[in-house]
Amino acid sequence: MEEKKINTAAPEDVTGTMADVDEIMKKYDRESNTRPWEGVPAMVIKVLLAAFSLFMVYMNLFTVWDERIRRPLFLGIIVIFVFVLFPARKNSTKPMKVNYIPVYDILLAAAGAGSFFYFVINNKTIINHATHISNLEIALGVIGILILAECCRRVTGIPILVVAGCFVLYAFASNLANGKAFYKVLRSVTYNLFYTTTGVIGTPVGVCSTYIVLFIIFGAFLEATGIADFFISCANCLAGAASGGPAKVAVISSALCGMVSGSSVGNTVTTGSVTIPMMKKTGYPGEFAGAVEAAASTGGQIMPPIMGAAAFLMAEMVGVPYSDIVVRAILPAVLYFTGIFLMVHLRAKRLGLKGIPKEELPQVKKILPKIYLLIPLVALIYLIVSGYTMSRAAIYATLLCIVVSMFDKEHRMSPANFLTALETGARNTLSIAVACGIAGIIAGVVTMTGLGQVFISAIVSISHGHLMIALLLTMVCCIILGMGVPTTATYIIMATTCAPILTTGMGLNTLCASMFVFYFGIVADITPPVALAAYAGSAIAKSDPMRTALNASKLAIAAFLIPYMFCLNPAMLLIDTNAAEFVVIIITSVVGMYAIAAGLEGYMLTSLNPVMRVVLIAAGLMLIYPGTVTDVAGTAITAAVFAVELGLRKRARTA
Repeated sequence: MEEKKINTAAPEDVTGTMADVDEIMKKYDRESNTRPWEGVPAMVIKVLLAAFSLFMVYMNLFTVWDERIRRPLFLGIIVIFVFVLFPARKNSTKPMKVNYIPVYDILLAAAGAGSFFYFVINNKTIINHATHISNLEIALGVIGILILAECCRRVTGIPILVVAGCFVLYAFASNLANGKAFYKVLRSVTYNLFYTTTGVIGTPVGVCSTYIVLFIIFGAFLEATGIADFFISCANCLAGAASGGPAKVAVISSALCGMVSGSSVGNTVTTGSVTIPMMKKTGYPGEFAGAVEAAASTGGQIMPPIMGAAAFLMAEMVGVPYSDIVVRAILPAVLYFTGIFLMVHLRAKRLGLKGIPKEELPQVKKILPKIYLLIPLVALIYLIVSGYTMSRAAIYATLLCIVVSMFDKEHRMSPANFLTALETGARNTLSIAVACGIAGIIAGVVTMTGLGQVFISAIVSISHGHLMIALLLTMVCCIILGMGVPTTATYIIMATTCAPILTTGMGLNTLCASMFVFYFGIVADITPPVALAAYAGSAIAKSDPMRTALNASKLAIAAFLIPYMFCLNPAMLLIDTNAAEFVVIIITSVVGMYAIAAGLEGYMLTSLNPVMRVVLIAAGLMLIYPGTVTDVAGTAITAAVFAVELGLRKRARTA
């Protein structure tokens, strides 16, 4: 008997096509706007990108090169690919020529890559020069920085460049104000930002070239095994038949796929193309359907074990093993998805929505034989926890993906599929690498000028030493800086500027502070006005992008609350706690999220009046805030409202 397929068919005017997604992403997302290459040139570029992925595996597995050789070499190659793949302008009224790259782009690529390669070739000489670099080296450093900035403009947009530009201007202004000559200031700034490991080739690029690129390649190979389809089938088996099943399937499948991709937009498009049509067919409004997928997919960046690329940077900057970050991030991630799941459930109950008919759901006996697809993911976790370096763990897990694919005819790793996975890994690395380079400039200026201490003094003064005020100000900064800026770059900026404020100025635990800025850098993907994940969801749902983004922000309310929870009570991150306290935290947090979800949705067991909604939200906040008194009060209020709701539902049924 053949496995029955889920019917996701919907009229063309109800859901968008992949062409609609491409159109809206080209409008809002620079990464989606690439040059058209066809035929032999396209194959040559594909092979070169695949070769770059293999080179990164070789460099990390077999070489012991100095970081001042590895990092500029990595960025030099990245610069070439950016100019080959990304045009100078997007949304041009004229279609771009196929297989064409203008001469000025060739010259810019040569100049930019040449600046980095010069550093690689003359590494020892430049190190011996120290701060007394030559005029040629000053010129090449300036060219390298400016062309990297142009790469960033093409791939990620202008916002991060504005931030970086302000920091560089501050570096010049602060030095010139001390009476230094402009030439000496130029030489000092260029040396610090281009030729040392505290600037462009700083920790962010080091982590990107060592860990992030290998995990991105692993994600590409894992997706090639068909694991996304397996996760969606599992989610359908678990929740497809429940009330409002398709939305619950979206939450579960996005959480599972997020473990692999760590990309909010990619996750939205992958799972949303299946779940959003199902949600609309069930009866969910388009804005809500697109928002559910966007909010759930954004959570992929906080879902262990891969999380977002910023998690690798966090491990490096905080100075703890990556396995430590993974373990401590589990409870906050589960609470995030629990919050979305509860709101989806209550909306379904309020609208009286049904699930997917059982005869349309995949059968468990057909899914279980494919559980072997989880082997690479389980092996990755085991290797990381066992003490293997992250590089080796990612490479070994990637090899397992190839082995696992051999058991499935449809997704068998043929030479063509192997080449495509390598190419995808390299392409997905470009934007992160460029963003890491520019963010390194910001970190370099902070280190060079002592600007961090200025920030600490300012925030401590404004907040008058109150942690909550400092957290609120940090949150606002993260959300503003995160608009149009990749999560990785946002995290680097905030970890460099704001996290020290919370740790040094407010005495907050270092991991709590880093995780706080990490969370609020992520929610920028669903926070208007620049909410790429929500825009991708709206393209599939054929809904208004802004209304979809607002709905997604409401659904992701947990992401706005959880960071405060673990800052006020670090036990949520398994810091200074015991088993009994941890269990209490889990129970009160889940009940608190339920109360807040019911208050926001206006439904518990029956429709809630405005007063009840406010009371429930207040009770939920009490439960989230750490403390015995608030926990008892919040629990009592929630229980009282629940009892009233039980009575009202019983009365309504009797009537």
